[in-house]
Amino acid sequence: MASEMRIELIQVPVSDIDRAKAFYVEKVGFNADHDHQVTDALRFVQLTPPGSACSIALTSGAHQMTPGSLAGLQMVVDDAESARQELAERGVAVSDVQEFPWGSFVFFQDPDGNGWALQAITRPDDAA
Repeated sequence: MASEMRIELIQVPVSDIDRAKAFYVEKVGFNADHDHQVTDALRFVQLTPPGSACSIALTSGAHQMTPGSLAGLQMVVDDAESARQELAERGVAVSDVQEFPWGSFVFFQDPDGNGWALQAITRPDDAA
């Protein structure tokens, strides 16, 4: 039997941790879990979307990832239109809802350009 594996933390490369933390907490609605200055060169900030078992980490001095280089980060929501409206009201530049056979999507970027999608999954019984 294979070992159980869970994705629980994703590094999101940013150029300014304070600006990114404010965006994700104040505008997107993530919970601020940890903020530790480990050394002069290393800071670790962990944020979690409401209801998620997976968090993101904003770090300085921990990796060689280019700020803004992530695309395709995805969260699942119950209702794409409601999620879009909530983000827009909080000041996030968010796309219109886009419909695909596999779900409704809303797209946005953080201040560095890391790309996110919110997906409301279309279930077979929804397509009737």
